[in-house]
Amino acid sequence: MIDKSVSFDHIDLKILTCLQRNAALSQRDLAEQVGLSQNACWRRLQRLQSGGVVGGSRAEVDLEMLGFDLTVIVMIRTRHHSKDWSEDFRKHVDRLPEVIDFYRIGGDWDYLIKVVTRGISGYDAFYQKLITNFDLATVTGFFAMEAIIRNRAVDLSRLR
Repeated sequence: MIDKSVSFDHIDLKILTCLQRNAALSQRDLAEQVGLSQNACWRRLQRLQSGGVVGGSRAEVDLEMLGFDLTVIVMIRTRHHSKDWSEDFRKHVDRLPEVIDFYRIGGDWDYLIKVVTRGISGYDAFYQKLITNFDLATVTGFFAMEAIIRNRAVDLSRLR
């Protein structure tokens, strides 16, 4: 749960910017980069974590090197908008391991799913699992040809 009452100053934003670039920084290196003692930096980081601003950290893995060579942006329209149906659909999609991002969106479409898989046959297998037991009006897949910008850090200087 995110604590909306957590306030940020320019040092907090420096900490968050550094962590977005490299979450594996040592406490000492992080403190040095933001101009604090290790203890002061640790206290600020603890406050940001307990407030829900900073979650866990993950390594960036080159999925193509592991054979996951196809990224598909899947757009979905549905005829159903009840709370129960939506919750069931969310649980269903959450169980599909190919899904790396999932959004409910506004506009002409209802959901956007980002899928990473091994080739077109992997996408077809995903698609078959996706539509099983769900009445979806339209499912359209857009196949990524090239990742131009991926996992960009958010420019936190815009908060100042």
